[in-house]
Amino acid sequence: MIRRYLYLALGFICVGLGFVGIFVPGLPTTIFVLVAAWAFSRSSERFERWLLEHPIFGSLIQNWRKYHGISIRSKITAVGLIVPTIGATILLTNFPILVDIGFVSFGIVLCTFLATRPVPPSHTAHQVVS
Repeated sequence: MIRRYLYLALGFICVGLGFVGIFVPGLPTTIFVLVAAWAFSRSSERFERWLLEHPIFGSLIQNWRKYHGISIRSKITAVGLIVPTIGATILLTNFPILVDIGFVSFGIVLCTFLATRPVPPSHTAHQVVS
């Protein structure tokens, strides 16, 4: 019973962070939404269904579950926010050079991961093939 509440709490925290990530550059929306879906799948059918049917987050989760893919639009948006955020962080702060190298390394790994994920088929192409 306590495990269910921990999964629910994790799900709601991740939904909140995912929502904030829509507006805050550098905060990844997709990963938080995917973790929330995973947590809800282990704790509440109702909240999992709510997230899957959500107009903003639903397609992210469905594309990941079905194809392990991320849409081109999501990739471009993510990389388009990650690069300037890391650049601004390096330029506007006085972190030691090793921290800056860590930021750049993390950005490269994250952008490479995003770029190498498959692109799910579009709904129109999927309907034509079916």
